[in-house]
Parts: sequence; structure tokens; C-alpha cells
Amino acid sequence: MKRVMIVDALNAYFRAFIVNPSLSVHGQPIGGLKGFLGILQKLCRDIKPDTVMIIWDGPGGSRKRREQNKNYKEGRKPIRVNRQTDLTDEQQRANMAWQQLRLMEYLNELPVVQLRFDEVEADDVIAYATQVEQFKGWQKVIISSDKDFLQLCDDETVLFRPIQKKVHTKLNIVEDFDIHPRNFAMARAMAGDPSDNLKGVPRAGLKSISKNLKFLREDKDASLQEIFDFCLKSDSKAKFFTNVLEYRDVIIENYKLMQLYAPALSLQCREKVHYSLDNFEYEYNKTEIIRMMNQDGFGVFNWDDLHATMNRICVDKALRR
Repeated sequence: MKRVMIVDALNAYFRAFIVNPSLSVHGQPIGGLKGFLGILQKLCRDIKPDTVMIIWDGPGGSRKRREQNKNYKEGRKPIRVNRQTDLTDEQQRANMAWQQLRLMEYLNELPVVQLRFDEVEADDVIAYATQVEQFKGWQKVIISSDKDFLQLCDDETVLFRPIQKKVHTKLNIVEDFDIHPRNFAMARAMAGDPSDNLKGVPRAGLKSISKNLKFLREDKDASLQEIFDFCLKSDSKAKFFTNVLEYRDVIIENYKLMQLYAPALSLQCREKVHYSLDNFEYEYNKTEIIRMMNQDGFGVFNWDDLHATMNRICVDKALRR
């Protein structure tokens, strides 16, 4: 089975920026840039992908969902490194933006498909990438710490959450949560998502949801109406059922925001995804990468494994033409 690795780029970049203390030989922080490439190297070494997709959140990516719910991702704390630094907040923001743009330039020299669309969140592009005809019969490995992608796991799609060092499959999601991926967005809509500032039903965590709505573990799509009818007909005196009915509108709104089964992607963006996959030139400019590393003062950086993976991808693509 061929394997495509789909990376939630901003998720990985923020992780690298926060934890990697690397400085260039000129004294400039480059931990986000250097750390991301190190993360990519380890992922390629462990997963051995045949194709790599790097998906970024586009400028204004949250706008459409914020139009549906003004609280969506509101009040998020600014990204801060986990160490002392002499940079002011403004200097740190400028450095973080520079590193991200510079990273994109590096990735443009690698045989990886890099996508970013204006006013589109990475989640929707990643979800659509798991559905495209080009990857039918392939194993899709999503790389992100975001729980939202659990809903996409099926016979061909798995989620690797690097911080938790956990590979989630369709089977172990049911074992771990007692909720099937096909119904995971439904459960999350009830539970809410503090990271996106989406409030859920009071006292309705995933454990209580799976306990009271056992049919969500079945390998078939439940509907919101089915859940509401079940709660209405229940003769249990548990507060859970009345809370679900009381917060019906919140659940419906959350589900529209959180579900990825039907990605919020325009026809134009979908066509761009297909075009990129069909026409991408798998070229690897090692000389330019070395020049950029020297220019940015990388110092010692062993990237032999990443180099080997990029070479292999180029050779494989050439043989398949």
C-alpha cells in the first residue's frame, strides 16, 4: 500500500518554534525553521511516505467560521517560547513570521506538495486530501496534535499525534473512547472544544457521552436528530439528557463548525488540490537548500535521513511516469 503523509504545518511549526532554542551563527532565533525540518526528517524516517503534503492555514482562514460563531478561536493566547529571550514581544512576532515564510521557501525546494489557500483553514484541506481519488487505496497518515482529525480515521486513514506519541486508528479510537470516528464530530459538538473557544453541553465530556449514547460506537452514521430523539424518549433521570436537549442549538452550531466529513472548501480550491497532485513537479534542489542553510547560519545539522527520503520520492515518481 502506498502511503501519503499529510502534515498540519502550522501545528508542527508552532511546536518547533516553542520548544527549539536554536540560534543561527549570527545569533538570530531559527528554532521554528530548523526544528520543523528536524520534525519532518524524523517523520519521514519513521513513516516512510511515498508522498508528502504540507498544509498551511491560509490568511484569514478562520473568517468563515467566525462569521458563523464570533467566539470561534477568540481569546487565544499569543505563542510564547518556553525559555528566556532578549526579544521584545514585537520582535518575537516578527521573527516568528520571518521563520515561517523562510520555512516555506525551504519546502519549495523539496519534492513535497505544499498548499495554502486564502481564507481556508488547513483542517478542511487536510480532510479533502484524504478523500481525493488520487489517494484511493493509499494509506493516509495525518500528522497533528488536533483531536478534530480523529473523525477522519477509517480503513485507510490514521492520525499520528506527535506530542502524545500516539497513532490513532479506526479500531483503537473505538476502544479508547467508545465512540466511532464516524460519530466523533457529533460527540465533540456536544463536549465542546476549549482550544477553539467553543462551549459544549455542561457536564458532557466524551466519557459521559459514550456512556449515555452507546449507539455512537457503532460503525454507522448517527444524526443529530437521532440523538435528540433518544434523549427526549429516555426515561432516565440523569441530567445529561435534559442538558443535551436544552443545548440543542449549541450542539447544532458546534457540529457545523467542527465536522470535516464535508470539508468547507470551494469548488475552485478543490480543483487546485487536484491540479497540484496531478501536475506537481517532484524536484529536489539540494544545492539551493545547502546555500540557504549556510545563509541562515544553521551550523551543524545532520539531515542525511531527510535527504535520503527526498531522493527516494523523486526516484519513485520518475519511475512511475
